[in-house]
Amino acid sequence: MKAIILNAPGGVEQLTYVDVPTPEIGDGDVLVRVKAISINPIDTKVREGHGLYTLLSKHNPVILGWDMAGIVTESRSDRFKRGDAVFGMVNFPGHGKAYAEYVAAPANQLVLKPESVSFEEAAATTLAALTAWQALVNHANVQKGQKVLIHAAAGGVGHFAVQLAKHLGAHVTGTSSATNKAFVLSLGADRHIDYTGYAWEEQEPEYDFVLDAVGGSNVDHSIAVTKPGGTVISIPTTVTESAAANDKGVRCYFILVKSSGDDMHHLAECLAKGILKPYVASRFDFSAMREAHQQIETGRTVGKVVLSIS
Repeated sequence: MKAIILNAPGGVEQLTYVDVPTPEIGDGDVLVRVKAISINPIDTKVREGHGLYTLLSKHNPVILGWDMAGIVTESRSDRFKRGDAVFGMVNFPGHGKAYAEYVAAPANQLVLKPESVSFEEAAATTLAALTAWQALVNHANVQKGQKVLIHAAAGGVGHFAVQLAKHLGAHVTGTSSATNKAFVLSLGADRHIDYTGYAWEEQEPEYDFVLDAVGGSNVDHSIAVTKPGGTVISIPTTVTESAAANDKGVRCYFILVKSSGDDMHHLAECLAKGILKPYVASRFDFSAMREAHQQIETGRTVGKVVLSIS
């Protein structure tokens, strides 16, 4: 089968197409013929040698990718049978090996694809959507009537988080550039903030929950506008201790998304009911993975980047 291996940390030229054996599956696994792959900023960071690269570099070869949708061709699990259309995030934060024509995956990390959803849309609703779900539901337990702030609301995680927060009954504010204001409001946000030049330090603390997908100084901005007793979750910045948060009585911490078939089941239901709608901004063929990585690296992707495998 064709797969894309990472020869060494570095630029997109380190992504190489090779022939490798089709993976074998063990008990509880399924073999999936991949139809679509989704990629995320963490893919490019790992490719450069950051983040999870140290963990993955122990494998030979290193095959990046975690988000995929496809058709089961072999099953050693009673969850799925041959011919089932499935999707999910595989083995994150471990070695997912999704940049390939076939992926061996634990069945308990996948879910059936709704018939009304394309393989590309399903692949898009994996790592980013799981991150939003686990942050809002599993960690923050967002409730009806709460005020929620979603930073980078036009991005991969952000555009799912806005939709989920509205579904949960929250009053949602989303940040983005002015260019993406209409898009953020179309997701269901009640209010939009253009982050450029916005004086966060002058604002009153009004939010019960803030999801930060920007990192850096934005963590402090998030704490500043969160009510005492509220919660700030940061995705890109590993927050271990914050004096500003402690002084205000705000919980502030970092989370790393984890593969979960149970959470994927909830996302599949949301897709089937139209509660969630992934926005796929850029579509590439499997042969254009380098170009897809370069699109992610612009930092200006609205929604998701997806690749199709014929």
